[in-house]
Amino acid sequence: MKGKLLIVGFGPGSAEHITKRAKDAIGESDTIIGYKTYVDLISELITDQEMVSTGMSEEVTRAQAAVRFAEKGKKVAVISSGDAGVYGMAGLIYEVLAEKGWKEESGIEVEVIPGISAIQSCASLLGAPVMHDACTISLSDHLTPWAIIEKRLEAAGMGDFVVALYNPKSGRRTKQIAEAQRTLLQYRSPETPVGLVKSAYRDTEKVVLTTLANMLEHEIGMLTTVLIGNSSTFLHDGKMITPRGYRRKYTLHQEEQALRPHERLRPENEPWALHEGKEEKGLGAKKQDSSLQIVMEALEKLGEPKQAQYILHPQIESIFELAVSPGVANKKFTPKQMILLAELAGDSGTIEYTPHHHILLKIPTGNPENVTAALTEAGFLLAPVGDVAQLKACDFCDGEKQDAIPYAEEIQRKIGGSEMPKELKIGLNGCGMACYGAVHEDIGLVFRTGKFDLFLGGKTVGRTAHPGQPVAEGIEPERIVEVIERIVGEYQANAHPNERFYKYFKRVQKVQGFWHSDSAPAIELEPAPCGE
Repeated sequence: MKGKLLIVGFGPGSAEHITKRAKDAIGESDTIIGYKTYVDLISELITDQEMVSTGMSEEVTRAQAAVRFAEKGKKVAVISSGDAGVYGMAGLIYEVLAEKGWKEESGIEVEVIPGISAIQSCASLLGAPVMHDACTISLSDHLTPWAIIEKRLEAAGMGDFVVALYNPKSGRRTKQIAEAQRTLLQYRSPETPVGLVKSAYRDTEKVVLTTLANMLEHEIGMLTTVLIGNSSTFLHDGKMITPRGYRRKYTLHQEEQALRPHERLRPENEPWALHEGKEEKGLGAKKQDSSLQIVMEALEKLGEPKQAQYILHPQIESIFELAVSPGVANKKFTPKQMILLAELAGDSGTIEYTPHHHILLKIPTGNPENVTAALTEAGFLLAPVGDVAQLKACDFCDGEKQDAIPYAEEIQRKIGGSEMPKELKIGLNGCGMACYGAVHEDIGLVFRTGKFDLFLGGKTVGRTAHPGQPVAEGIEPERIVEVIERIVGEYQANAHPNERFYKYFKRVQKVQGFWHSDSAPAIELEPAPCGE
């Protein structure tokens, strides 16, 4: 039985602005997947459906889970506020499906259900600010390099577009909105009307009218949409209005107009238009050269065809992210390796050392294969980033205690980098000292007296941080890789999206025969003398 994906945009959040089709889709679904805040907004529409809610920035996890459920024959509603096709989940789900080779004729059914987008709902509260050409620009540079966002702001300013800024500011992203203001002030008057709308049509709704020069004096956050007028936008009686251009053709206070309909398209009456149709005297059509044509011809005459092609097909570099380390047990980088990292990152990339003994690289490149080839040749161990399994092993007393190293390397080969419902940390220590903190990870292994002790469900951060529960002592080395594979495999197959391992362990109470302490007492471990 084929499943179905219902990608639902439910509008700004108020019940009266949710379309009937969106309500029906939520009602007929078996499973509802969405960001926690969005799930709360539609709580009145939820009956007995299975709920999968995740936090912010977990969009990929939600999309993958939705596809997985639909492939099992379920009808899945993936919810987005506003319109699902405008900074929503529709595009991402299609990307995940495309990666899997999905075809519309033979694959699971997909229906995108439109909703009222933020630019529309916020505009309605401000008056009529989007009556002429407008664009939306997200200021979040988590997924789009800031250099590209800057170009889009420049283009919007030059083109005199009404601009709606999504994701304008967060706790950590504070400079972007100021940069956007600076860019647009190069093309707009400081007195240009600006509307700030927070949580449109929700209980915490707040609407502010200000100017481009003064907009930063007001509260702006992730729940705010910023609408910036064009050169003709004006304020009247607390309303923000962008003329459509009727004043050029009509006298608004008179019933009888100066120009009749057949006269309005004449060049003398519309000197600003291109008039690519027939001219007044019936002569042949005469096209005017566009600015793009002029630039292209100039570049061709200068012998710069490559630059001309770049204008038509600009090459936008993506950001390639990966984690590197010298090895499982080895913690020492060579000078040549450090030089290579600096060369690959260049001036625009970043190099970040993580608490898990990896270096996180973010490299602008259109050729990630060249990057991985250079790193591999330099002797680096490469790993993907995100919700994957990661092994954090100790240095085995600088290699002096070698007995557990082969098992650590085998776990890395078989499990390291595998996709998980949530980031999964496996810690491994080569002696009873456990000085690298293996017992605090999701899965902890301590090699002692020739065998492994196993700890499950640690939590390393937060006010409720705690070590893992000791669930087994003295596991034979030849069994340990299989034991870890089975534990990880169960978690991978059965955990909810974004569910951390310690929460999964607590929820199911037993993983591969190992009990959570709420159901059975944890084992008592023998004391481990120093260095054993």
